[in-house]
Amino acid sequence: MAFQEKTTVLGADTTYKLAPTAKKYTLRDNGFTETSSGNFQLVRPLEATPQSKEGLKLKITVDKNIQKIKMSVTTANGLKAVNIFKNKNEVLQEQFYFLMDGFIDRGLFEKA
Repeated sequence: MAFQEKTTVLGADTTYKLAPTAKKYTLRDNGFTETSSGNFQLVRPLEATPQSKEGLKLKITVDKNIQKIKMSVTTANGLKAVNIFKNKNEVLQEQFYFLMDGFIDRGLFEKA
């Protein structure tokens, strides 16, 4: 999946873009780590028990210039994208929107 200016997870109606206030320190303060290529990545579990190694994960990557993003909900091993909106799993959907609303409140993302 390539970086885009606006993106969303598979099956979601809402699209997101980076806020103009998003900076490197803002990303780090919100749990993003810098990869070897200079991009910033966050992997956060969507399950009710974060200690569990099983379950779906929200994966967000921001390019090193903090201009474009890509995001997906993946399986536990991170290899396959999953549509959490297809099977009407309200708990996972609620957790996804809760995380994204928190990032919006902290000035990382905006709804596009």
